[in-house]
Amino acid sequence: MTSASPTPPSSSPSGTSSRRKPLLVAGAGLVALLAGVALIGRGGSEERPAETDAAAANAPAKQGPANKKGSSAPAAPLAPAEEAKAPQFTSTICWQDIERFNAGVSIHNFREWAEPLLNSRDGLVRDFLKERLVELIGKNPANALEVLEWSREAQGKSFGIYLMAVRDSEAVHQPQVATRLLDMGLDNSIPAERRAGVLSALDTQKRLAPVALDKLTNFANDPVAGEAGWAAARTIARVMKREHKQNASITPYMDKLLTIGAQSPDEQIRYLGQMMPMHAAPLLGPEETERFAQILVGEGNETGRDAAAHNLSLSHDKQRVLNLFATTFEKDPSLCVRWALFRFSARTAGKRALPVMAKMAAFDQRFQPVYQDFERIYASGTLDFVRVYNSLSNQDPFDCLDRHE
Repeated sequence: MTSASPTPPSSSPSGTSSRRKPLLVAGAGLVALLAGVALIGRGGSEERPAETDAAAANAPAKQGPANKKGSSAPAAPLAPAEEAKAPQFTSTICWQDIERFNAGVSIHNFREWAEPLLNSRDGLVRDFLKERLVELIGKNPANALEVLEWSREAQGKSFGIYLMAVRDSEAVHQPQVATRLLDMGLDNSIPAERRAGVLSALDTQKRLAPVALDKLTNFANDPVAGEAGWAAARTIARVMKREHKQNASITPYMDKLLTIGAQSPDEQIRYLGQMMPMHAAPLLGPEETERFAQILVGEGNETGRDAAAHNLSLSHDKQRVLNLFATTFEKDPSLCVRWALFRFSARTAGKRALPVMAKMAAFDQRFQPVYQDFERIYASGTLDFVRVYNSLSNQDPFDCLDRHE
């Protein structure tokens, strides 16, 4: 019902090719291979101590993928002399190669063993490597810090695999790992696009400490932050949304997003600060209402004013918002902002907003048909805003939604 968020700059260095090449013998797909390997059980993601690697290497091999007749042949067990050797991958990856990799790989030899696969054109191979590395990192912060050091000199797609493995690991919640990620994200010696990826890797945090919030906000407001500043603002918003779901106070996050939404010199970053609160949909108190009101009347970008109207519709002070919408409707030159003010009046106060909406339609005759639609729906007894909106004859009568894309 509102404008979608802008397409973000690419902050994840990893990607998936649109055309995947089969890499298995006997015509079996890579999906079958990975299903057989089972990624060593996603439920047990703790790191495996180095001293257990040899024992794991001697464990019985798993069943291979089915042959053409549907039977299953066991993979050859590892010979003692092969335990310390990396699988020799060729242009065709076979089941035994993956079994040897899976059984013998550790945090200490991962880079060497995975090197032939790290820049694979097949996204499923990269996903397998990332998930396996997540398990190897486990809860151990030293493992996560080591992988972050690998990422500093990583080439090609390996950077994304290393970084996303840290992001998805349990160790990322350890203070020293989160601090290292933040420091790397703010390090000017690292290329901007990589800094964006590093800061995005903080978005799985359970909470952001006040110091981290301050640093991310200041960076997002830096005129030269660029793509990395965008990632910093989005990380604040994503952690805020998680905190909101846990019924925790999101006041510190709202404060920082509104600061970004009002102060960032970059229009895209500023818009992110303005619109991301709508994903948590918090009820606004007096201070937040005042700050969004200032954005509504002072923001130069119409999509930002649209976002402010959306957020203001959840203010506790409904009458103040209705009065603000009525006066702003007559002053704002943008048809799309007027449409936001009109429909979000209904979201603010429901059927009680009809007199305000009638005055808007009288001021701008283009809104007469849609006003009559709202009036008809409310008269039928429908009161919930979502149901009212979905019952409109045309939910986008002025072609305003997603206009920024």
